[in-house]
Amino acid sequence: MKRALISVFDKTGIVDFAKVLDSMGWEIISTGGTSKQLKAEGIRVTDISDLTKFPECFDGRVKTLHPNVEGGILAIRDNDYHKKQMTELGIAPIDIVVCNLYPFKQTILKPGVSHEEIIENIDIGGPTMIRAAAKNYKFVTVLTDPEDYSLVINELKTNGDTSEATKEMLAAKVFIHTSHYDALIAGYFSERLDIKYPKTITLTYEKKQDLRYGENPHQSAAFYAAVKETEGTLPGAIQLHGKELSYNNIGDTDGALETLKEFDEPTIVAAKHANPCGVGSAPTLADAFRRAYEADPVSIFGGIVAANREIDAETATEMAKIFLEVIVAPSFSREALEILEKKKNIRLLQLDHIGEKNTFAQKAKTVLGGLLIQDLDTQLLNEEELKVVTKRQPTEAEMRDLIFAWKVVKHAKSNGIAIAKNLCTTGVGPGQVSRIWALENAIRQGGDRIAGSVMASDAFFPFPDCVEAAHNAGITAIIQPGGSVKDQDSVDAADKYGIAMIFTGMRHFKH
Repeated sequence: MKRALISVFDKTGIVDFAKVLDSMGWEIISTGGTSKQLKAEGIRVTDISDLTKFPECFDGRVKTLHPNVEGGILAIRDNDYHKKQMTELGIAPIDIVVCNLYPFKQTILKPGVSHEEIIENIDIGGPTMIRAAAKNYKFVTVLTDPEDYSLVINELKTNGDTSEATKEMLAAKVFIHTSHYDALIAGYFSERLDIKYPKTITLTYEKKQDLRYGENPHQSAAFYAAVKETEGTLPGAIQLHGKELSYNNIGDTDGALETLKEFDEPTIVAAKHANPCGVGSAPTLADAFRRAYEADPVSIFGGIVAANREIDAETATEMAKIFLEVIVAPSFSREALEILEKKKNIRLLQLDHIGEKNTFAQKAKTVLGGLLIQDLDTQLLNEEELKVVTKRQPTEAEMRDLIFAWKVVKHAKSNGIAIAKNLCTTGVGPGQVSRIWALENAIRQGGDRIAGSVMASDAFFPFPDCVEAAHNAGITAIIQPGGSVKDQDSVDAADKYGIAMIFTGMRHFKH
């Protein structure tokens, strides 16, 4: 007689699955609550204690950890020595194992959950059983996902057994599942004990969607979400309209969100290739959008727009005048949706808690053959370290715009320059191999609007050439980290031209 061991926490579909096995003459072995439910449905069940000749004990912590279970799963069926031992020990084979694990993920996500409850939801016997079955997949079918029940039933009805290809596929799912499960447990303890950089690390994410392609059509791609702390991040967004997000949409929108989180006042961030190209703050969101648009009406075309207030009808009307790939906001008014949904391809994303700062997050970056991990750059500046290094002090208006520009340049790829006036960028120069090139690009982009602006640089000036170029363009104040051995050359140049300069003592490289 064929035998199946069924012990599941998630009982979705298990009764129907077991009824089919029962009707086909299989012996069903089960444990605890699963056994009770199957018996209540009239299914013939052998309790696990009848198989092991030992009672379930320690509040169910021990029930399947027994040679009659593990031996019945792991014995190699076409090995004469194994068959002889099975006979001598009175162990019968187990041909199907159906098991899903204690809900560790759901437990750690519960608000206010205790450490004791988390510990009790670390499964021990389940992973042991399914790993054993997966190791012996040539002879044992192992199921951890209710979605696979129908596949196995169809093959049993058609062929009398599960094909080896299906068994191997199901075994692979086991090891993917248990590695995810164990990574969550390791992550929990690392977080609890503040182990930021353990000797070895296993990161785990859950697939959110397959993507049509990656950065380019010849590259495949998928989007994965972290299990915890996704509030206010792109994986937590709800798409309200438009075709599915592409790989580049996701990367660019994430860049826009990182910049947006620096601002508390009504702000619009327009981004291209994950760099801010136009940023505007104003008393109303519609005015903030107009400022962001006017900052760079060329680059915003086909770009990403992120807002930290609800998109209202007035703002939506302005947005609808141009082609945008993505708009992400905490909400959209009914009138705004009616306006924007007329544009077939625009993606509209609703993201609650869009201003969440994600203070404790880390950021990972792959390199060929390796992984870099660092704390997220959550600091802006330390006000106590701000130092005016020139003879002229910045005015109150300049100071306001300097802090605004500093927030923007923090999120421009290095070497980065941000130029701003009246809480609006007038030029952004990201991602150049030379700082003077970044500045020249920003000045060229801003044109006549640069005069009277202030400038932020993500790192120090090694030469006074940037100060000279700033003066020639009409820039009146500069904020930069300082720290070059030639800082005084830049300070002297600023004094020469009557430019106010502030050192922050903190750089914001973004590579």
